[in-house]
Amino acid sequence: MLVQITRNELIKEISKKGWFQTNNIIWPIIFIYPFLSIVDYIYAPHLWIPFLIIRLTTSALIWGLQVIFTAKNYDYRLLLHISFFIIAVTSAILCNKVSIESLNIYYLIFSTIVLFFNIQTFWEPFNSFVQLLFALLLLSIFFNALSQYNLDIVINNGAQFFFVTTMVSLVIPVVRFKVTTNNVRSQLLIVKSNKQIEQQNTDINIKNNVIDAQYEQLRKLDIQKNSFINIAGHDLKNLISSIVMSNDMILEEDYRLSNDQKELLKYISEATDKMHYMLNKLMDIKGGDSPGMKFNLETFDANMEVTDVFKGLYETAKMKNIDLINCILKLPLHVKLDRVFAGQVFQNLLSNAIKFAQTNNTIKVVTSLQRQKFVFEIIDEGAAIGLQELNMMFDKLKTLNDTSIATESRLGLGLSIAKLMAHEMGGELSYRSNDNGNYFRVEFNVIN
Repeated sequence: MLVQITRNELIKEISKKGWFQTNNIIWPIIFIYPFLSIVDYIYAPHLWIPFLIIRLTTSALIWGLQVIFTAKNYDYRLLLHISFFIIAVTSAILCNKVSIESLNIYYLIFSTIVLFFNIQTFWEPFNSFVQLLFALLLLSIFFNALSQYNLDIVINNGAQFFFVTTMVSLVIPVVRFKVTTNNVRSQLLIVKSNKQIEQQNTDINIKNNVIDAQYEQLRKLDIQKNSFINIAGHDLKNLISSIVMSNDMILEEDYRLSNDQKELLKYISEATDKMHYMLNKLMDIKGGDSPGMKFNLETFDANMEVTDVFKGLYETAKMKNIDLINCILKLPLHVKLDRVFAGQVFQNLLSNAIKFAQTNNTIKVVTSLQRQKFVFEIIDEGAAIGLQELNMMFDKLKTLNDTSIATESRLGLGLSIAKLMAHEMGGELSYRSNDNGNYFRVEFNVIN
């Protein structure tokens, strides 16, 4: 984020700097100005006592003004102008009251005071021009009122030195104000930048603490998940073993079974084998270093696998009064995939199509060869599920709000799993849902 300084912030910092420099002027004047009476005693002995009183009074007055201005937080510029005016009055009077032999000394003192102000003060340069005009105006007024010498004598005995020194000294406030203002702005930027960095560092530390806490929570959840998978996997293996054992015991007395019963037992045997295979894969993922799925690739007839899925779900469709139409190619189309997971892709797509289809609907299961690709299609010309809901089911694994009168839970997890498995095995899965119905398509490369 870009650090910016407002005008009020800059004015506030400049005021602090101005007060600092003002104190550097006021306090030396308060303590040193009375000691100039020593010069009065030497060069103007007839005036030194009244001017000692004036100098002491001036120092006390300036000190009182400094206390008031500081307490009330008045503008430091006004304090400097008043202080300079009081001192300039005294200096202008002396420059026009002393003898001609002492003029150089008092003009030198006056020019030194002006130079001291210009060296130490920090304000807009026009204020120094105003002070110089004050000084020249006071010298003019008291020259006309008090001086016993003509202008040429005064100029040749110190006034010219005063004019040159004061005019040259006006350059100092101009340069000083520009340089100091830039320094104040730079320091303010540095301070604000440091505060911003500290705040950002604090925010980062807070976020890091949150991340650490979330990581620790996830680590505990991962431990719980692994523990659950271990327990569930062990129990599922026992259940599958029980199913296999029971199925084998029934098959041992196959002479008592009808052909339909034998076919159902065959489906049970194949299903348990797939369950056992997928459970082992799940345990491999949980225990391995890599989260990726490892497939056992084999070459098989994709049409045959689709036919098995079709037969397995035919009765399910019939129970919903759904007419399942077989448009599966009779010719073999060989693919090199993980047979169990490829069958799961076909199974999930068709079972979800049946699940979401309305009663008395027609669903076509079509396979074909297109551009050296095996194409599996499900065509449902009934009511549209909705593209938005399909996107959620395929991509988000989220529960869908049931907008129909059906009471089934429309999780759609099978569709998301089908999409993931298809992509993992190098296939492509697409779908659409519009006024023409619902359409699902899977493509795998064919082995020549």
